[in-house]
Amino acid sequence: RVPRMYWRDRMQKMRAMGLNTLCMYSFWNMHEPRPGEFDFTGNLDISAYIRTAQEEGLWVIVRPGPYSCAEWEFGGYPAWLFKDPEIQVRTKDPRFLEPAGRYIRRLMAEVAPWQITHGGPVILCQVENEYGSFGADKVYLDAIRRIFTDNHVGVLLYTADGSEAKMLAGGTLPTLASVINFGGAPQKEFENFARFRQGVPRMCGEYWVGWFDHWGEKHHTGDNKVHLAGIDWMLERNIGFNLYMVHGGTSFGFMNGANFATVGKGYEPTVTSYDYDSPIDEAGGIAPKFELYRNVIKKHLAPGETLPPLPAPLPRIEIPRVELKETAALRQLLGKPVESERPLKFEELGQDYGFVLYRTRARKAGKARLEVTELRDYGVVFEGGRRLGSIDRRLLQTGLDVTLTGEGPLEILVENMGRINFGPKLLEDRKGITERVTLDGEAVTGWAMYSLPLATLDGLRFSERRAGAPAFHRGYFELAATGDTFIDMRGWGKGLVWVNGRNLGRHWSVGPQRSLYCPGVWLKKGRNEVVVL
Repeated sequence: RVPRMYWRDRMQKMRAMGLNTLCMYSFWNMHEPRPGEFDFTGNLDISAYIRTAQEEGLWVIVRPGPYSCAEWEFGGYPAWLFKDPEIQVRTKDPRFLEPAGRYIRRLMAEVAPWQITHGGPVILCQVENEYGSFGADKVYLDAIRRIFTDNHVGVLLYTADGSEAKMLAGGTLPTLASVINFGGAPQKEFENFARFRQGVPRMCGEYWVGWFDHWGEKHHTGDNKVHLAGIDWMLERNIGFNLYMVHGGTSFGFMNGANFATVGKGYEPTVTSYDYDSPIDEAGGIAPKFELYRNVIKKHLAPGETLPPLPAPLPRIEIPRVELKETAALRQLLGKPVESERPLKFEELGQDYGFVLYRTRARKAGKARLEVTELRDYGVVFEGGRRLGSIDRRLLQTGLDVTLTGEGPLEILVENMGRINFGPKLLEDRKGITERVTLDGEAVTGWAMYSLPLATLDGLRFSERRAGAPAFHRGYFELAATGDTFIDMRGWGKGLVWVNGRNLGRHWSVGPQRSLYCPGVWLKKGRNEVVVL
């Protein structure tokens, strides 16, 4: 969520605020994008990340999962797990535990040399993540514990859960340390914990100082008065705490997750920004609340201890208004289809993210009711290139009334808006058209499916001839100097934005996010390219 070139800047700001430890997730789906193919290079170089933290005077807590949550796509699980229609993720199912063990073994080869037992900064390692909010299978939880102990983890292992009795009962193991996560007054939370365990070190694994946003909902902010009082209370009692988030960053590209509300709303996709109303904002800036947190921490420094100064602020720029004069139709990226009598899910097509275009032959003319069971997550319906309407899972929509001419193919362009990352629904959130399509109750068969992962936009042929949506629009802007900036997307509908080939994430007029963060290190002096879907 943070470009590698900015790691040190963010860590220095953490130290200047008074923090002494960096708590880090690692996401399985990033490090093993395909089964058995691992990536620890560039922005995924965990060894370099931990080394940088040590150089900046920070201890490190690792949270490798294999389940992470974190409002990240599928909670960090790789989508290819879902290619097996029978697999039960986050259970003792050997079809899940075998690849989970392979991932942890490879990850720990990177992390193990940095443990404090080897002179490194890594002091703690978390087993699973808030499992008590999901289940209570101690055989599964102990299997995950054994994966760590069998793979050179020599630091203290711990579990993290809410303080409710059911969560602690389900998510802990008697041999492991236990911490609790919350965002309110800590006194009540630790009273709950005391009814579970006493005579042990106390720590808040996640102290929520803000919150995340879903598309179409209001922007969330934290209550500084409550959170500052809570920090003060914990410091007075030598209770450890981890601010969640001190700096969130950005879920660039397709990496946002989603929630599922069991009452009312249903599917809730998370926005691209992971700013979280944090003391260090999405772009690494110092938010107004930063100084408030710093002052509370300063009250509790040891005699003679001082905090380091803030690093110089990174440059920020405003880019000029950009005219997007060139257009290329999304259909240019259609390759060879996969054909099937029934519609296939993303995972059956071997596709993780992006879009799939489902196409079937022309139907008879007239009015009809189109129903999709179940469309995940957002679909646009066309006949012969004519837009008939959209289906939004977020709004509990399952179909629409259409008027067909019978003169062109019936098409449904389906977007994966992010797999569910929390709760029991993550077990089943496969994407695309997951069952069937009907017209006036009659099943529609004979489908051609075109994968559009949009991992690259190579192959697009832009021209000044306008194309109707869905289409890519391209323009350029010149810079004399680079710096962090935001791309203002007010006035646009729904899609994604690329700058110099990097996918900044999603834009959508339903809000609350109206702009996309563009790191200055992804810009260049001279001509820069912006492409909007």
